[in-house]
Amino acid sequence: MTPAPPPHPIVEPGMDGPACQALFDAQAATALALRSSQPRERRARIARLRDAVLAHRERWRAAFEADLRKPALEVELTELLPVVDEAHMAIARLAKWMKPRRVPPTLTTLGTRARVLYQPRGRCLIIGPWNYPLNTVLGPLVSAVAAGNTAIIKPSEFTPNVNAVIADVVREVFDPAEVALVQGGAATAESLLALPFDHIFFTGSPAIGKVVMAAAARHLASVTLELGGKSPAIVDAGADVEAAVQLLVWGKLTNAGQTCIAPDHVYVHRQVAARFARRWREVVAARFGATPPAVAASPDLGRMISVRHARRVADLLDDALARGARLIDGGQYDCAQRYVAPTLVGDVPADARLEHEEIFGPLMPMYVFDGLDPVVARINAAPKPLALYLWSRTREHIDAVTARTSSGGLCLNHCVQQYAHAGLPFGGVNQSGIGNAHGYHGFKAFSHERAFLRAAPLMPLRVFFPPYSARKLALARRLVDWLGRIR
Repeated sequence: MTPAPPPHPIVEPGMDGPACQALFDAQAATALALRSSQPRERRARIARLRDAVLAHRERWRAAFEADLRKPALEVELTELLPVVDEAHMAIARLAKWMKPRRVPPTLTTLGTRARVLYQPRGRCLIIGPWNYPLNTVLGPLVSAVAAGNTAIIKPSEFTPNVNAVIADVVREVFDPAEVALVQGGAATAESLLALPFDHIFFTGSPAIGKVVMAAAARHLASVTLELGGKSPAIVDAGADVEAAVQLLVWGKLTNAGQTCIAPDHVYVHRQVAARFARRWREVVAARFGATPPAVAASPDLGRMISVRHARRVADLLDDALARGARLIDGGQYDCAQRYVAPTLVGDVPADARLEHEEIFGPLMPMYVFDGLDPVVARINAAPKPLALYLWSRTREHIDAVTARTSSGGLCLNHCVQQYAHAGLPFGGVNQSGIGNAHGYHGFKAFSHERAFLRAAPLMPLRVFFPPYSARKLALARRLVDWLGRIR
């Protein structure tokens, strides 16, 4: 039996402002030197990082068991695999990504030659969350190193066991003047955010994302904000309900629902709602246990990160039920053990907290609908989500949802896998995030796209140099009019 977690996270003393400043200053010379680093050097660093991550495989498993009681298979697939995949893609394609991109001249720049150069941003800060503490810290680090930057990493204080392994990996692979890890809580984060980093990559809640963006604005630093929100799922009348349930149970309950792209709630057409609910109960029973005690004892279901977070999720459920929501499956919880059962709940009233707050736990509200238009209207009335999931085989419905909604990513007849595709940009929109990550898009996030233009021996522009004359004005007008007539 898993022992009860400590009431507060165990963290090393946080680094204070002067210490953060000293570490930041120590990376200045390295950041300048890395501007001229070659693909071979950067690939070697990434390969060493990948190898060090894999060398600590058993330690990762024990650390995730201690912090999140995360099943070993989920550690492999949701923590190690994304980092190794990022490293694989960067090693294979970095030379191509770094290659200057030629840009043909426009009609007004004839006679010039132009390129786009990809240069490091410089000194970068990576702030990670607690829900995927390895993936969301070392994945961005691969992109930062690929782009030729230095980095200071600040992981969440709520995963001390995982952080200890990350710290060892970083020390094994990098000199602190290139990459360093800083531990601590909010005060340490504030000290870091007070520094003039060239780029900040933050993964976390929209509320803290606003704090990070405000801090970056003081130094006009660029940001990548990977946030979250209430990501909806839609199952229409003609959908493959069996596939929808299989995938939604998986997407919702992986990491006990503590996933930024997890389906937050599901809209199910009235014609298939009863079948959806029945299959939900059956799939949960098959995967985790046929009785509440069996589900609670399942080694394949993770735990909430803390007693406080378990209490918050349980309060969301209790509030909804007190206001008239209908419990369809689950509903049990033990906050002292950080346990919340997989739960399907229907008829959630509009004034329930479950309706408005991001759940970040294994509760799935189900809303029954008759027509697609009201569903689209509800989605558009809420902040733009990080993900939207649609199960449909009707072209009209697919086109309508694609064209009439906005979200960071859109999955058709699938769930969560848009994150796993390293060739796709991963990111939100407005409230759910700013900027993209993964693969080439992560490389670009940590790179400055520098315009480079070279003049040709002949310079047509000189015909417009002062002193101005009526003849030159007439020539300029003819040029503007000519361009204005081109279709």
